[in-house]
Amino acid sequence: MVRVLAVAALTLGSTWLPATAAEVGKPSPEFAIRYNDGSQKLVSSFRGKVVCLLFVHTTCPHCQHASQVFSQLNTEYGTKGFQPLAVAWNDMASMLVPDFIKDFHINFPVGFAPREEVLTYLGFSVMDRTVVPQIAWIDRKGIVRSQTPALGDETKLKEPYWREMIDTLIKEPGPAASHKSAPHHTTAKPATQG
Repeated sequence: MVRVLAVAALTLGSTWLPATAAEVGKPSPEFAIRYNDGSQKLVSSFRGKVVCLLFVHTTCPHCQHASQVFSQLNTEYGTKGFQPLAVAWNDMASMLVPDFIKDFHINFPVGFAPREEVLTYLGFSVMDRTVVPQIAWIDRKGIVRSQTPALGDETKLKEPYWREMIDTLIKEPGPAASHKSAPHHTTAKPATQG
């Protein structure tokens, strides 16, 4: 009995959310998306663009449809600074991503990540029930501006909302350019004749 209580206490303790969870209005935590060619890309490397992180299951019809809509949105807004990124996190995602891209004609990067890393990024516990897709919107300055709740949100999971987010965020300025100090100019002394 004591052992069961100890295991239960440890399990409950493991639902604590780390400080690195995405929170609306705060800078996006770092997140690595892995790709089938062995590379990975950090979300921070897209700073300056409006990023939509689309967390999907490759076998989910809603995720498949959303990815197709985001392909269209990428075609329309990609040259204006919009960057959709899909992250598959279902079982065997790394094996299923290539066919997912091909079968649904996805025209933006689709990678994968372990379930635990996705849940941590989204700020969800392993005990939470979740729906897919999950979507996080990150502005040009790297601030999380919107995120679906664990059980979804009908409004946030529809194309009109996605277009509204893109239209709003692409009009906002990006991060301030870093100012480099002006180079020091040295004035050469005139050569003296001697």
